[in-house]
Amino acid sequence: MTLLRLSGIGHRFPNGVEALAGVSLAVARGELLCLLGASGCGKSTLLRIAAGLVAPTEGAVEWPEGRPREIGFVFQDPTLMPWARALENVALPLRLAGLARAEREARAEAALAALGLRGFERALPRELSGGMRMRVSIARALVTEPDLLLMDEPFAALDEVARMRLNDEILALKGARGVSVLFVTHSLLESAYLADRLVVLAPRPGRVAAELRFDAVPRGPGFRATPGFATRLAEATAALEAAS
Repeated sequence: MTLLRLSGIGHRFPNGVEALAGVSLAVARGELLCLLGASGCGKSTLLRIAAGLVAPTEGAVEWPEGRPREIGFVFQDPTLMPWARALENVALPLRLAGLARAEREARAEAALAALGLRGFERALPRELSGGMRMRVSIARALVTEPDLLLMDEPFAALDEVARMRLNDEILALKGARGVSVLFVTHSLLESAYLADRLVVLAPRPGRVAAELRFDAVPRGPGFRATPGFATRLAEATAALEAAS
């Protein structure tokens, strides 16, 4: 079932730069769809259009089943309130929605625990590592129980160990919650590992150059050493090279 459909999306900035041209794609329920492409190909702009933060200059954003009540967005930077504890940062969307303190704190605690941060509820952002701050940001996006999670290169600034660990946690959360994920990356390794389906965008103006649908196989730390992952990576590499 299709959750989100982007039809003929084009976007031109006020300075005349054409960021996107004729982009059409759909996100299915429970799917992790990766957008892969070089810097400047319009991936982040497309994500913001999907979120309703930017209006396209052409095309339409369609919700066949109706717009979800909640959409989670994880930006490249954790964008946490530096003066607030982890629990308060995660509970912020619930506080803005008017939930009672006891309920929002209970849900925030559960979201932090799901991201491996039990015991860090009272920590300030400066007391956490980069990977832990990103976990707090993801917990904040998930605390509202969204149907769609939009992720804009969330792990680009992390070391490879933290990045791989968080990749596994995203897959686990998707499996446990059934949330659909639209994930922007410029990493071949990350896209080949995470994606159920991979859309490659050509350079500016961004447009769909290739679409790869991968076999549904269990993924975990050992998967990166398998022939199946090597095949995925080779297909993604070839598609990206052809799009350049």
